[in-house]
Amino acid sequence: MRVLAPAELSEGEAEAWRELRAKSGAPANPFMEPEFTRAVGRVRPRSRIAVVRERGADGNGDGDEPVGFFPYEKGPLGQGRAIGTGVSDCQGAVLRTGLRLTARELLRACSLSSWEFDNLEAGQDLFVPAAAEEFASPVIDVGQGYEAYEAVLRAQSPKFLRTTTAKERRLGRQAGGTRFVFDERDPRALRTLMGWKSAQYRRTGRRDRFAQEWISELVRELAVTRAPGCSGVLSVLYAGDRPVAAHFGLRSRTVLSCWFPAYDPEFAKFSPGLILHLRMAETAAAEGIGLLDLGRGAAEYKDALKTGALRVYEGSSVRPGPRAALAWLGREPARRAHSYVRNRPRLAGYAQRTLNQVGRLRDR
Repeated sequence: MRVLAPAELSEGEAEAWRELRAKSGAPANPFMEPEFTRAVGRVRPRSRIAVVRERGADGNGDGDEPVGFFPYEKGPLGQGRAIGTGVSDCQGAVLRTGLRLTARELLRACSLSSWEFDNLEAGQDLFVPAAAEEFASPVIDVGQGYEAYEAVLRAQSPKFLRTTTAKERRLGRQAGGTRFVFDERDPRALRTLMGWKSAQYRRTGRRDRFAQEWISELVRELAVTRAPGCSGVLSVLYAGDRPVAAHFGLRSRTVLSCWFPAYDPEFAKFSPGLILHLRMAETAAAEGIGLLDLGRGAAEYKDALKTGALRVYEGSSVRPGPRAALAWLGREPARRAHSYVRNRPRLAGYAQRTLNQVGRLRDR
């Protein structure tokens, strides 16, 4: 097994990674592609990739072909976490089906005492047994075309679809027409989106992700990434010539991972974010994308738009020892406290109202 920085990954190894991923049968999530790991590596110096190779028939040396890839970030005391933790919506190793390898062996080879994840994809048999919690990641299935998706919406929430399309027409009348761009390349639109999102984080009392330079730089890196398995896509809804809602995400040929949506609060009465997502689903279906992954986390707009859900997991895989114990003590109490609040709707409501109040005070 060889451990390297993402920049050291050869193109031959990257192609082997893509082939293993394609054969896995899992949805083609762009967060699991080498391009995402390489981009994180450019902004997170502690990023690493373990390249797994089978030994030769005599038990010595490495095989000619890599059979697995494990991207991770390494912290102090050998504590590891998923690549891009905090923003990556799909995590895990890319391994050949049937590969005989244990999580403990992999962590030992990487000199990791633990590996923490919060969006481990389903089917990661090496790590799922170590999961502490399971979550739904809502999705929009447009594999049968947008008209079929609209039919689903009419059946499960007819008022939502009718109201949203009526608001779109009113917005168009007021602004002199609406225009949707699925893949906007104007960097000014990306800056506008990031400004809206930062304001939203502050307004709701949450930590502003874009105040962290590495996240802002990662988004700018991925905005110009163009690869079949991982491309940045900035979608913008315009009212007249003015952007009123935007979304930046990552796409493969068949999956659009929804990542950073935001809108101009001045147009909130028109629900521009919902209009944007409907237009994204329509264009994605026309381009052959079958699945829009809305990402883990409860939100009313996700409930209104979704047709189903994937499963993701949170937890940590550990190698027994004092360093793993220290990692557990530093992480598990906070995780359990968050879980306790999240699983009690009334308490979660109080927490949300408190965050909103903090946001209002912060903006004064």
